[in-house]
Amino acid sequence: MPNIQQSGTFAPATFKLGSHTVKRLGYGAMQLAGPGVFGPPKDHDAALAVLREAVTQGVDHIDTSDFYGPHVTNLLIREALAPYPDDLVIVTKIGARRGADGSWLPAFSAEELTQAVHDNLSNLGLEVLDVVNLRIMFDTHGPAEGSIEAPLTVLAGLQQKGLVKHIGLSNVTPAQIAEGRRIAEIVCVQNQYNLAHRGDDALIDDLARDGIAYVPFFPLGGFNSLQSSTLSDVATRLGATPMQVALAWLLRRAPNILLIPGTSSVGHLRENLAAAELELSDDVLGELDGMAMAA
Repeated sequence: MPNIQQSGTFAPATFKLGSHTVKRLGYGAMQLAGPGVFGPPKDHDAALAVLREAVTQGVDHIDTSDFYGPHVTNLLIREALAPYPDDLVIVTKIGARRGADGSWLPAFSAEELTQAVHDNLSNLGLEVLDVVNLRIMFDTHGPAEGSIEAPLTVLAGLQQKGLVKHIGLSNVTPAQIAEGRRIAEIVCVQNQYNLAHRGDDALIDDLARDGIAYVPFFPLGGFNSLQSSTLSDVATRLGATPMQVALAWLLRRAPNILLIPGTSSVGHLRENLAAAELELSDDVLGELDGMAMAA
């Protein structure tokens, strides 16, 4: 099977992530934790196999967080992949914590943010974190306005101490990105975006012009029945899965989009990575673009 180092119909195949140049199709480790991203995986060895297969297939950036589990995905990544390949970029995030019931809670104090960075370092077995996204938790369901100066200043201070190479933002508005860029260099933005939910269209293009990566999550999240039917019909005609079509569309949407599809299955991982091979004609692209109008 050709890996993503050797193949791909989209261009460009790589994009800058801070001081790194990475392939645009990466891997998200969130689904390796237990149900609800809480607790250990159902199959520990299978989780390790997925991580090792991702790297074997040419993936060179992995998205994670110490609040996945908590601690679960980072410990799995360390067990599976350390000592890490020289070209592997591990992107983590801070700004949240898990309640005893698995709930997602803000963790914005200086003490919580500092501890989160140290926890990520310890559990991943690293001396410095490549990229740390500050997850904004004013609203757990999506971006909400409010100043991010205080928590971002803490993270920028940890960067100045040499614990963090690069800083990104997650679950943010354009105003918060602008505020953040006045405080620190922002190398990536991670928000919900997909075929049907395209509120960040203008933002993606603005970030592309400035050389900032955009990392969409939930590539199939929140579709209505008409949108799901359209996507399934296109996938059937192309002999592909709906996820492959959704990922292929995102790769073609903008050159600064980096993808981090997650799965706990080696088979699904290979399917997702094969999205790089999927050809989308202009007619198909037009049909998929029209899905946003059916929201």
